[in-house]
Amino acid sequence: MKNKTFLAFILGATITISAAIYQRITGPTYPKTFKIETSLGEYKFKLKRSQNSTKDFYVELPKAPENLNGVVYYRVYPGNFKWDSVELQKENNVLKALLPSQPAAGKLEYFLVLKENGREIKVAEDEPVIIRFKGDVPAVIMIPHVLFMFFAMFFSNLTGILILLKKDNYRKYLKIAFVLLVLGGAVLGPIVQKYAFGHYWTGWPMGEDLTDNKTLIALIAFLIAFIANFKKQRPKIAFAAVLILFLVYMIPHSLRGSERNPETGEIVTGK
Repeated sequence: MKNKTFLAFILGATITISAAIYQRITGPTYPKTFKIETSLGEYKFKLKRSQNSTKDFYVELPKAPENLNGVVYYRVYPGNFKWDSVELQKENNVLKALLPSQPAAGKLEYFLVLKENGREIKVAEDEPVIIRFKGDVPAVIMIPHVLFMFFAMFFSNLTGILILLKKDNYRKYLKIAFVLLVLGGAVLGPIVQKYAFGHYWTGWPMGEDLTDNKTLIALIAFLIAFIANFKKQRPKIAFAAVLILFLVYMIPHSLRGSERNPETGEIVTGK
């Protein structure tokens, strides 16, 4: 019996970590990786897609080949604005270019035209990289938010595994998952959103922010499961909530999030 519970914990942790990694790397704010061929072989680098608006934004190519140089072309996004350009400068074996920071929820799109020995290498010209800027969220808020959401997912997965194993103690972990989801999603989530983009809530009915809306769906599902299983066992309802949270977690983070209209300065959602 104890071995099964231990294995349930291990499996729950494995699923949670895997899901967290998947959600992170598939999101629109995760750095985008590029590979180019140079005279010295393949060169791999990443371009940022998220940046604090309070800090300088540098396009950086670390450990760039010695004879590589180029230009970054950028413009405000969305809209049909004029492209500006800035040359990449070498500094301590890093090619870098400073681009103008934008207000919270503001965006830039950019691409690179690199040159090596007279050969031109275009990077992301057909599909420019889009970077979104955000306000600085204090670590005292962000760290608990991330931990609460991570462990809410962990205890939710553990609940589902224990239900499949027909363990009667699943309700204890269901309640823990619910409390953590409330703290991370309903309490700290809006505070993070306020620091990052100036609004506490941009989901339904205020907007179409997918991160807020999927949090709302998960909270409702767990509230129903929590009430239904408070005094007696209703494993099917609990498992449905677990499944909903898992599916919600599979949606890439920050998808269809806040975006500043560069013409009006208004922050809209669902972009």
